[in-house]
Amino acid sequence: MAARHREHLRPWIGKLLQSGQRSRRVQAAHAARTMDTTQRIRSHFADSAQLKLAAAEALAPEIARAAALMTECLLGDGKILACGNGGSASDAQHFAAEMIGRFERERPELPAISLATDTSILTAIANDYEYAQVFAKQVRALGAAGDVLLAISTSGNSANVVAAVDAARERGMRIVALTGKGGGRVGELLSADDVHVCVPHSVTARIQELHILAIHCMCDVIDANLLGDER
Repeated sequence: MAARHREHLRPWIGKLLQSGQRSRRVQAAHAARTMDTTQRIRSHFADSAQLKLAAAEALAPEIARAAALMTECLLGDGKILACGNGGSASDAQHFAAEMIGRFERERPELPAISLATDTSILTAIANDYEYAQVFAKQVRALGAAGDVLLAISTSGNSANVVAAVDAARERGMRIVALTGKGGGRVGELLSADDVHVCVPHSVTARIQELHILAIHCMCDVIDANLLGDER
């Protein structure tokens, strides 16, 4: 009876053993992939940290100049307009949110507008004119002498950001540009009165990571300029 029972179970036992072997192979392959993926992620952290530390000495003075320019604008009852595409559009929104809400300390609201948020304006201009004009026309409508344009482009060659810089110049505004990859056309348009924070790197993700750090630094210094340094 026991022998027949064992014989009946043999096919199932064989399948379980085979399944276990496959499972171990799958687990081993997954573990190897996890190790590779973990190392890949660590390399992203290391690359980002190394770039930030390497660029700090060169970029800190320009970021300080940018914050001083913005502070002067705000104390003169001016406003800051910000623009960019894709991730840079998110950075423009992020900056405006920090100004109107708060960064890390309570303070009065500060006037800043992201030009990348109004879908009706953006789509109307893109449809009726061209996409290259979606920021420039807003700058001409909203900008005034003494205001600041925060122009964000990882390459410095985004046509609509270049056009916005030209429009800001027409309106008597000053420009703070966040770029990378050498600065591109935006860098060529800037004057000595403007500020250029150009990340010394060619990888878009690394440039964007440093842009958001630069934005946070500017927000912190603006608060320190207006409220006093707590540190």
